[in-house]
Amino acid sequence: MCQSPGRTGNQELRSMSGKPRLTYLNGRGRMEPVRWLLAAAGVEFEESFLETKEQYEKLIKDGVLMFQQVPLVEIDGMKMVQTRAILSYIAGKYNLYGKDLKERALIDMYVEGITDLMEMILMFPFSPPEAKEKNLDSIKDRAINRYFPVFEKVLKQHGQDFLVGNKFSWADVQLIEAILAVEEKIPAVLSGFPQLQAFKIRMSNMPTIKKFLQPGSRRKPPPDERYVETVLKVFKK
Repeated sequence: MCQSPGRTGNQELRSMSGKPRLTYLNGRGRMEPVRWLLAAAGVEFEESFLETKEQYEKLIKDGVLMFQQVPLVEIDGMKMVQTRAILSYIAGKYNLYGKDLKERALIDMYVEGITDLMEMILMFPFSPPEAKEKNLDSIKDRAINRYFPVFEKVLKQHGQDFLVGNKFSWADVQLIEAILAVEEKIPAVLSGFPQLQAFKIRMSNMPTIKKFLQPGSRRKPPPDERYVETVLKVFKK
């Protein structure tokens, strides 16, 4: 739910014993993987949206943001920042982080690789017009020749439904998010990856993910010009 500008402040940043509260802009950005992971775990959450630079500066002034950055997630009495730390906590809390240290290491490697690809997608809307075609080609090249072949091979070799330990994990959530994000820009990107095509169908039909993919969910649409303008307005120096 979108809070009015005057309410996104310390009065809204309270420790909550109930639903996690996410503070970010009303768009994907660095919060979208958090939304995906919570939704995949079947966890309902609330959101406060930053719409002005003044709201963001108030959070900094109030000492809420450890490194003066969002995303901010209030969960279990903590005010968590840094996307990777937030995701690791959620994955561990909801049993999506493997059964032992070796499985966690695999999940971490897969997540880090996917994150590298997602970083390119994250920055794409901010590309100058003359660079968009080149940057899109780079995303396509990295997806097809570097990242997706890894997961195609993993799924083919072990023949299981999930990436790690034959159990649904954070890595699976991150991968289905990435697949769908790349397909928005390059619809035929999975044409040479039959294992990933099957993985996409399996993941998309898991009840919690299927619900998240429905219209009206907390999932944000692809960034548009308005979102880019809001980001530049809120975080301008």
